[in-house]
Amino acid sequence: MTSHRVLVVEDDPGLRAILARGLREEDFDVLTAGDGAGALRALRSQTRVDAVVLDIGLPDSDGRDVCHAMRAAGIDVPVVFLTAHNTLPDRLSGFTAGGDDFLAKPFHLVELAARVRAALRRAGREPAVESSGVRLDPVAHILRVHGRDVPLTPTEFRLMACVMAAAPGTVVRRRALLRAAWPEGARVSDNTLDQYMARLRRKLREAGGGQAISTVRGVGYRLS
Repeated sequence: MTSHRVLVVEDDPGLRAILARGLREEDFDVLTAGDGAGALRALRSQTRVDAVVLDIGLPDSDGRDVCHAMRAAGIDVPVVFLTAHNTLPDRLSGFTAGGDDFLAKPFHLVELAARVRAALRRAGREPAVESSGVRLDPVAHILRVHGRDVPLTPTEFRLMACVMAAAPGTVVRRRALLRAAWPEGARVSDNTLDQYMARLRRKLREAGGGQAISTVRGVGYRLS
């Protein structure tokens, strides 16, 4: 599956580097810009951008004005604003400008990644994943095995998406599955994860899929 490409627009070089590194560690492809003009140049180029992380306090412009310019140019990718002022008027003005979410500084990088993913899902920008006749469509929220629709619960769907996003034969670690399927801080036992994966394995087998979920004991699961 192709990684989502995120444009990070932040004037502070140190923070920009931290944001870029953190998002790459969360499996995003990252471009960066240090001001509003650079952001608009990147967005108007031939380079694909799936979402924008946009600081409001840029040296050459207000981030909300950059967002206005994006929307006026027909650039409809999700925008997550970063702001030092998380007041109601700030948030309302950002939404009016066309923003999709707000995150007040300081924040945890995992929360930023989660908000970007949520904005992508709401915008319907999650690409379908397909492998050996098994197709997972995040927009329609369907698992299709050789043309047959297989019902999944939301948690099963998130787990399946995490497994299918990995390269064929790659082991997906238990921690990554837990992070993908349950909210941050949720208490989920190893047995609960195993039960969900067993149900997914059974559903794939009953649907006649050519692939199977196998257990790598003590490590995680892989699609093979």
